[in-house]
Amino acid sequence: MHGFIYLASQSPRRRQLLEQIGVRHELLLPDRMENAERLEEERSGELPADYVRRVTRLKLDAARKRLARRGLPEAPILTSDTTVAIGRRILGKPADAEQAAEMLAALSGRSHRVLTAVAVSSGRSTLLEMNVSRVRFAELSAQDIRRYIDSGEPFGKAGAYGIQGPAAVFIAHIEGSYSGIMGLPLHETATLLRRARVVF
Repeated sequence: MHGFIYLASQSPRRRQLLEQIGVRHELLLPDRMENAERLEEERSGELPADYVRRVTRLKLDAARKRLARRGLPEAPILTSDTTVAIGRRILGKPADAEQAAEMLAALSGRSHRVLTAVAVSSGRSTLLEMNVSRVRFAELSAQDIRRYIDSGEPFGKAGAYGIQGPAAVFIAHIEGSYSGIMGLPLHETATLLRRARVVF
């Protein structure tokens, strides 16, 4: 049985969600020498579900090496990745305001999928689950998009928005897991942690 896990994620939302269900965790963040963003690079023709699973596994492999390199006590490691998709098209984190505006315009007035994969190390094995939710945006005006971009909210977020922030007013309907859309589906996460014998 394990009394805590390592969270290999810089997302404050994932920390908040783990705290919500009472999971004790310590951060296991990348070193300066690690290029964490490189793990999220897309491959040509890769489907969104394949992409999010692959990136989550890569994050877990990197975190395992980090744990060994630092000589820290053994405990399960949790990693996660979220992407937004319209059909086969992956909408990652916008590089600039122009890209954020293009993504938000593409989401306006239509439904998209939010895919979040979660992986937990259990000994030498990897346990992985994925959640897929659907989100429908209302029609956004050019002014809505400009105001939202000016707030700085789209940056660092897949699909250029976060459901837990001001973009909540854009969302007409969701089908699936609210916590999964935030970045860590709690039902799947709890299932994996129980399988890894984590006490919470």
